Amino acid sequence: MFGLEALDLARIQFAFTISFHILFPAITIGLASYLAVLEGLWLKTHNDTYRDLYHFWSKIFAVNFGMGVVSGLVMAYQFGTNWSRFSDFAGSVTGPLLTYEVLTAFFLEAGFLGVMLFGWNKVGRNLHFFATVMVAIGTLISTFWILASNSWMQTPQGYEIVNGQVIPVDWLAVIFNPSFPYRLLHMSTAAFVATAFFVGSSAAWHLLRGKDNPAIRTMLSMAMWMALIVAPIQAVIGDFHGLNTLKHQPAKIAAIEGHWENHGDEPTPLILFGWPDMKEERTKFAVEIPYLGSLILTHSLDKQVPALKEFPPEDRPNSTIVFWSFRIMVGLGFLMIFTGLWSLWLRKRDKLYTSRPFLYLALWMGPSGLIAILAGWFTTEIGRQPWVIYGLMRTADASSNHSFMQMSITLIMFVVVYFALFGAGLGYMMRLVRKGPKIDEGKETNEGGPGQKRTPARPLSAADDNGDGDHSPSLTKEI
Repeated sequence: MFGLEALDLARIQFAFTISFHILFPAITIGLASYLAVLEGLWLKTHNDTYRDLYHFWSKIFAVNFGMGVVSGLVMAYQFGTNWSRFSDFAGSVTGPLLTYEVLTAFFLEAGFLGVMLFGWNKVGRNLHFFATVMVAIGTLISTFWILASNSWMQTPQGYEIVNGQVIPVDWLAVIFNPSFPYRLLHMSTAAFVATAFFVGSSAAWHLLRGKDNPAIRTMLSMAMWMALIVAPIQAVIGDFHGLNTLKHQPAKIAAIEGHWENHGDEPTPLILFGWPDMKEERTKFAVEIPYLGSLILTHSLDKQVPALKEFPPEDRPNSTIVFWSFRIMVGLGFLMIFTGLWSLWLRKRDKLYTSRPFLYLALWMGPSGLIAILAGWFTTEIGRQPWVIYGLMRTADASSNHSFMQMSITLIMFVVVYFALFGAGLGYMMRLVRKGPKIDEGKETNEGGPGQKRTPARPLSAADDNGDGDHSPSLTKEI
């Protein structure tokens, strides 16, 4: 059907499940650090705005964390069910790395998560803050191990092949493989930026609805400061990551650029737009800028970038997909930088919270970070093809021996269950966002610390049956 084989369905199923899963850890990483900052600011300033924001976002964090754990379990099972040959070949490397993630990060998060969510009135302030910080650190440690495993598949080091299996001989080389530092920084920063625009979009929605209070303004202000500072840093990290990829995976860069062949000693142009055709081996309708490809990718005006025709057809990634997924990621990145700069300009003119054109932009930029993460992930993973472990094992040799019918049934089941389960979870998260922070305006409030009564941080108690009690359109419809 549609010219697909069982291998194609296995790849689609893995891509589908990881596309759902990656969204939740990205927000979890960003929100965990955001919560640590909010609680730290509350302890330092005793400003109740930070405390109210902490309680609000901790509920959303809890729901998001739960969905991330559930979707992550499915990812692990697929290695054994759909990719058993890969597990047999490289399990001695990927298995321990994923185990280290569980032993260090997941246990750390799980151990302190209960204190963070339910211990506000039961433990001291410093201990509660410590628990929040530990959860935030746990999310970053989890990122460390997951990216170490995936980066090793991109740039394998520190191994020997014995009897048809990969055997690790240098764990430091395995973990700190050539692409790992760049990918770790790029992904972690992407999570912070995505969370900033998620938070900023939430604040913009409330301000556009006329709900203007110190908590909402603080949300937007902190989000835009993060966008202003971190989005340009992310662009610099991406540049270094690109140079590293050019060195270790030149075919991926050639596919990303839609660059098929070099002509003599001419510098490589940058193709802004076009349509790479894998059959005709050329990029149709190309809009080029001379010299710019060499300047960006080699930081010189005379060096050439390797071209796709320098690689055998069977070793070329699908340029049609990665060419556009990369441009979606970069285009959104420029929009993020622009949004941050515009926010600074409005802030200086005291119009940050009242400029409706800007607030609408901030609202629509809400999912931009997550879309950019997905686009970047597609670029990275499809650009690695046809290898599952670059240069060592082809994807076609890694899959289990399942029939087309078996893969079709399981793929359909995954699609139905995921949209039903996680669709409901995402809808509930949007209800929490729409409800907004609870502000006790004009009322006498207590410090909310240990032994003090305060609304408990129970995620399922945050929204009533009617959301916020009105009949206004939901945030999901606005976005």
